[in-house]
Amino acid sequence: MKSVLPVGALLALAASSSVFAGSLTIPMAFEYLALDGQQIATNSFTHKAEIELTPGTHKIAIRYHDVVQDEFSDSQTFVKSAPFILTLNVEGDYDYLLKPATGEVIKQPKQFAKAPQVVVTRADKGDVAYKVFQSDYKEDSFVERLFGGSKGVNVDEASAAATAAGVTAVAAMPTASQSAPVVQQTALSHSADAAAPAAAASLPAASAPANGMPAANEAHAEQMLQYWWLQADEKTRKEFMSWAIKQL
Repeated sequence: MKSVLPVGALLALAASSSVFAGSLTIPMAFEYLALDGQQIATNSFTHKAEIELTPGTHKIAIRYHDVVQDEFSDSQTFVKSAPFILTLNVEGDYDYLLKPATGEVIKQPKQFAKAPQVVVTRADKGDVAYKVFQSDYKEDSFVERLFGGSKGVNVDEASAAATAAGVTAVAAMPTASQSAPVVQQTALSHSADAAAPAAAASLPAASAPANGMPAANEAHAEQMLQYWWLQADEKTRKEFMSWAIKQL
């Protein structure tokens, strides 16, 4: 029996099946910031572990962000790295996996956060062409921003600028096999370095409320929410979630 499916429908079906050829998965302790010049939306209560990628070369801004036990008390503290830029060549319908170069467990989180060493592998054990660049994009502390001592950049904006198509962060990528991954850690190129100040300069000045105190950055507000969420007991968390749902 001959197929009666129109040629146009067949072409559309073939095109739709190749829109997303691969994916990249990151561990819980890492977070996406930007992909090819576009910020990746996340929130404080869910972890975005996977993004879908079309064939070709992509620039992805990621950072290490975890909650660890404080060395001198029973409390928990946040450990956050500056963003690093992963340039990844997606060759087909493969699942790519990013993980710490030290293994599944990061034994020294604070040291690791200074310059996260990561490797990218493929689920089918194939070779992966990628390169990692460390940035020095630093956020101000909550206290500095609260009292007007802001000297940092908007990390989300800077990460988007660094991953934009116009920024040349790598000339050629080495091929890294799973058995012996090759990851070159260097600074961003001059064009990428210039992107951060440009992005920061384009940001509007923080608005000041009636009391004259600068408004806190949204990222720090989220961090404070995360902190108090971790300190709360189960009953308090349920009460808070009930209240938060009513505010939507």
